[in-house]
Amino acid sequence: MRDFTVVMYRRLLLELIQQGYSFQTFYDFLQHPQPRAAVIRHDIDSRKRNSLHFALLEQALDLKTTYYFRILPKSYDPVIMNLIIGMGHEIGYHYEDLTLARGDVSKAKELFEEHLSEFRKICPVKTICMHGSPLSKFDNRDLWKHISYRDYGITGEPYFDVDFSKVLYLTDTGRRWDNKQISVRDKVKSTFDLHFVSTMDIIKNSNRLPDQVMLNFHPQRWNDNILPWITELVVQNTKNLVKRYFFVK
Repeated sequence: MRDFTVVMYRRLLLELIQQGYSFQTFYDFLQHPQPRAAVIRHDIDSRKRNSLHFALLEQALDLKTTYYFRILPKSYDPVIMNLIIGMGHEIGYHYEDLTLARGDVSKAKELFEEHLSEFRKICPVKTICMHGSPLSKFDNRDLWKHISYRDYGITGEPYFDVDFSKVLYLTDTGRRWDNKQISVRDKVKSTFDLHFVSTMDIIKNSNRLPDQVMLNFHPQRWNDNILPWITELVVQNTKNLVKRYFFVK
């Protein structure tokens, strides 16, 4: 069975349900973390319509997850975002303002305020998450060295507000789960000695997962139809080579 399909994603969700996990949005997890919790985070970098496939599947399973949209047109879409909100999911801002401002902190602050205001015309954004911007020399999280996102009524940001010594973090960055060699910024310091290559590896070893997990998905990478699946495979493998040799430290 092919990996990175919506069918495979459903199998993973069903396995986590079977293992007794409660599914919480990131905001709900910050407020009242369940002792055995799965926080599903979706970074909508592009192919925004793919997010609907995930949201509908989760709704059918009565699960609530979190979706982070960028401000760029290939991600930001009020119609899609409203549909996902209507299913009970959380929407947050996938910010990249320091990159868009080319490192100008004052300009980045203005952009963040402007973009957050646009998002809040759709829903009361309570959490945010950085976009890695792997080809940029700027780390968007560095904006918070100068200002505080809490001053904007933001409750949390995953890279700052999760104790990853207690919460296992798994991400499909680079279209793979063993992403340490190709991830520029989407990585955390973890105390867990677990290694997964494929989604099926996670499914088969689900009984080894700790009580609290955060899994990060990029829906653009998950396609049942063969043509977009192959396209994403080729494009992502090319990106991984570039990142491995020029950007990963």
